[in-house]
Amino acid sequence: MRPGAAASRGGSEATVARAAGEERALTSVAAGDRFEGERPADLPRLWHVTLSVSGEEAPLKEVRRALEQLAHDHPFLLTSRYANDHAEIRYWEEARDLHDAAAVALRLWGEHRQTAGLPPWEIVGLEVIDRQTYHQRIAEGYGPPPASPVGVHPF
Repeated sequence: MRPGAAASRGGSEATVARAAGEERALTSVAAGDRFEGERPADLPRLWHVTLSVSGEEAPLKEVRRALEQLAHDHPFLLTSRYANDHAEIRYWEEARDLHDAAAVALRLWGEHRQTAGLPPWEIVGLEVIDRQTYHQRIAEGYGPPPASPVGVHPF
């Protein structure tokens, strides 16, 4: 029984009240939960990730060098676009589900800030879409163009 809900027990009503200021826990379907007829949870899928970061201005040469180092360390990166105060990284991630792909993407910038010399920018945007949706958008002419040329480029 959740806080604040009434339940019937042996013919009498029992009410559990929350204390003043007590937060009620949010509930949702757990990451990876599957329903009858869905794909098996252990089959990875491809997800197209677009990670946007921004912050205080940094020298363009340093931003480019850092993004090139990140791409060298992690060759899965398709393309990076950058300016002196923001950047966008696009790549394909293989993951069991969207939750896993997003979790990896949200850690990417922070975990490699030191090793690649990335600017101390914050993540300001994240889009994770499955392969089918990506290709559907491209076919309909409203998705991001395929990453070409691959590499690190200014905006």
